[in-house]
Amino acid sequence: MARRAAKPAETLEQTLWKTADKLRGNQEPSEYKHVVLGLVFLKYVSDRFEERREELKVELAAEGIKPERIDSFLEDRDEYTSRNVFWVPELARWGYIQSVAKLSVVGEDIDQAMDLVEKENPSLRGVLPRNYGRDGLDKRRLGELVDLIGSIGFTESDDHGADDVLGRVYEYFLGQFAGKETGKDAGAFYTPRSVVKTLVEMLEPYKGRVYDPAAGSGGMFVQSAEFVKAHGGKRTDISVYGQEFTDTTWKLAKMNLALRGIEADMGSHSADSFSEDLHQDLRADFVIANPPFNVSDWWDAKLADDPRWKYGTPPPSSANFAWVQHFIHHLAPNGTAGFVLANGSLSSKSSGEGEIRRKLVEAGLVDCIVAMPDKLFFNTGIPVSLWFVSKGRDGNGHRERLDEVLFIDARKLGDMESRKLRVLDDDAIEKIAGSYHAWRNHDGGYEDVLGFVKAANIDEIEKHDFVLTPGRYVGAEEAEIDDEPIDERIERLTCELFAEFENGRKLEDEVRRRLGELR
Repeated sequence: MARRAAKPAETLEQTLWKTADKLRGNQEPSEYKHVVLGLVFLKYVSDRFEERREELKVELAAEGIKPERIDSFLEDRDEYTSRNVFWVPELARWGYIQSVAKLSVVGEDIDQAMDLVEKENPSLRGVLPRNYGRDGLDKRRLGELVDLIGSIGFTESDDHGADDVLGRVYEYFLGQFAGKETGKDAGAFYTPRSVVKTLVEMLEPYKGRVYDPAAGSGGMFVQSAEFVKAHGGKRTDISVYGQEFTDTTWKLAKMNLALRGIEADMGSHSADSFSEDLHQDLRADFVIANPPFNVSDWWDAKLADDPRWKYGTPPPSSANFAWVQHFIHHLAPNGTAGFVLANGSLSSKSSGEGEIRRKLVEAGLVDCIVAMPDKLFFNTGIPVSLWFVSKGRDGNGHRERLDEVLFIDARKLGDMESRKLRVLDDDAIEKIAGSYHAWRNHDGGYEDVLGFVKAANIDEIEKHDFVLTPGRYVGAEEAEIDDEPIDERIERLTCELFAEFENGRKLEDEVRRRLGELR
């Protein structure tokens, strides 16, 4: 008898999700995601605190400090904060939370822990989730979640590696929550990793000021920091500035960045980037963003004469070109922006959008347009494109690039990870980014590729009435040369068809036989 193949072991992320999903009951994901991610945060800061505490014991012993005096040094908060470790009071440490996991008061104790951590760490004031003690939250399942999270180590000495485990869990949860959200806010806090990575690999933010005025959960900053680290730099090589409109998402971003050790100026509160620009004087080297698509309720009468609308006042019916001009306004003289927009922004001519797009192209600001594959986002099937605009396109003395826009049609790239979701692997991202860098660096390595990439000059773009859909420019990919003679092809296909007929008859006979045995 054939042995049934063993099911693959669940990943840590899947196990955590399954346990967390039990909490849901009749709550919306927008509510219970904060329960889960708040606990992950608390466990992380507690683990890092305990790790520093053990290091400190060794250091003090090596200095000859007497054992009876060591305890007083271990409670010196400066010994922790000086190493960028959050100070965690005793009743907020995971050991205590774990000890009350099976008690009915576990929710109240977690709320108390969150309060204590915030009071001792000013950067977290008003950020951590509360209301674990509410009646609607099943305390038995909450205790189970505490136990499970308690089994994960988030320190440098753990087998998984702290940043890796934490990053994976956070990213997986954000993605799962986005997949379960409904309505217009679904996925607003999360941009799929492959989209973020494509933007970052094309922008190459090695050093300087990075700004995202639609920051969501901070994923753009995390990937930028990872890029810097992967190329031998330090996270401190970039300065991070952001803004987020939704208060709960702003808090989530603050938590996410704190977990990664990324210092970011997210403003003192959540706010709308158009009507309350918290970074008015910022001129960033890199802007990287995934603003909400086609927002129709963004307009405020006080924005009518705003200096950001240098290329035309955006229509109240859509914020797309308000975002584009906001990005440009905040760019440094040699800065570059990469962002996601719905494909309608490439061709829309309503309410003056076509005129704004024309002025952007004629000003030499539009660097590159990438048409992305469908099904990349958890929450929307709207096809999207990546835009790259730059104020420094002639920084290397190649002024001719001012008269060109690079068009990349990447719609055929990517693999389906599930029935509904597509991802771009590293090879696909490299294909897109490599073409852009070869063109932008003007090093002789760039060539147009029919059906994929084309550098078009402004005259050609004007002939298309400044519509920027890449498919109009890259052309159709050449079909493979087929030199099989027509009579041979007909004979081959006929034989293949008759063979399929024969297979069908055999299958039908086998089905009839087995059905007869059941009578």
